[in-house]
Amino acid sequence: MNEGIIIVNKPQTWTSHDVVAKLRGVLHTKRIGHAGTLDPLATGVLVVMVGRATKQAQLLEANDKSYTAGLKLGVSSNTYDITGEISEAVEVNVTREELESVLEAFRGEISQLPPIYSAIKVAGKPLYKYARKGETVEIKPRNVTIKKLELKSFDGTNAVLEIDCTKGTYIRSLCHDIGAKLRVGGLMSSLVRTRSGIYTLEDSYTLEEIISDVNENSYCTLLHNSI
Repeated sequence: MNEGIIIVNKPQTWTSHDVVAKLRGVLHTKRIGHAGTLDPLATGVLVVMVGRATKQAQLLEANDKSYTAGLKLGVSSNTYDITGEISEAVEVNVTREELESVLEAFRGEISQLPPIYSAIKVAGKPLYKYARKGETVEIKPRNVTIKKLELKSFDGTNAVLEIDCTKGTYIRSLCHDIGAKLRVGGLMSSLVRTRSGIYTLEDSYTLEEIISDVNENSYCTLLHNSI
């Protein structure tokens, strides 16, 4: 019986909903969902719940997350990432020491404004629908906690950050805000979720691996029975 939790390594360009829709057909079940949405640009750990495991949705969504993010300085976009419309491009003259100093301001509990291009609902409608119509809407800041923010590499324009954070943190907003504080602008150029709660990339499977497993065994042997 297909029931439990499976950790998917979400492919780039796929939405989290796309992954669930695909697995709904592969696993022949209607009772399926995911915990913690990933943008199409992002790859990595997506927790998918099947059958009675869907009752654990709130608990799983509340888990801390870890990411490896690409930060590109000198450019800004309306989506806060590289897929959006570039609104500003400037020359960058930032040292590693200056970037490290700015990162310190984003460690711990911070107030963060979610991007207008996000699925957060205002008056029952996702923010991205307001954005697409050019409508203005009040976006309320939220408090999140950045438990780890480490600079892994920096070439003067492109940085790689490793991040541990609480539920609801927008890495796109974090990259945007870092660029703004440096006064050169910034956006997220890539994102990999490396952990969601106790589950890591090492625990995850590609869609191809899951489909192959189901075809070979007539049911999915890769499901976790509990959290």
